[in-house]
Amino acid sequence: MNHDRIHAREPTHHREQWAVGVIESIRERDGHCVVTVTGDEGETLELVVTLAIRDLFVSRLNIDEGASPVGERVWYRKHGGHTSP
Repeated sequence: MNHDRIHAREPTHHREQWAVGVIESIRERDGHCVVTVTGDEGETLELVVTLAIRDLFVSRLNIDEGASPVGERVWYRKHGGHTSP
C-alpha cells in the first residue's frame, strides 16, 4: 500500500509540494490510520498513513498528552506528489 504524508510542523524542504489543512477526524481502518483533513480551499480528503506515523505526528502536535488532535493544523501530501489542482 502506498501511504500519504503528514507533518505536525511546517516542512523545511519543498514547501510548495505541501498543503495545509485541519484535522477533522482520525480513525483506524484495515490496520492503517485514516486522517480526514479539510484543506485551505475547503476540500475534505482522507489521508492514509501507518499507525506509527500517526503516533509520530500526533506526538509532535502542540497539544496536551491524551488530548484530541481534531482541529489541529497539519501539512500533508497525497501519495503521488502535489496536493494542489
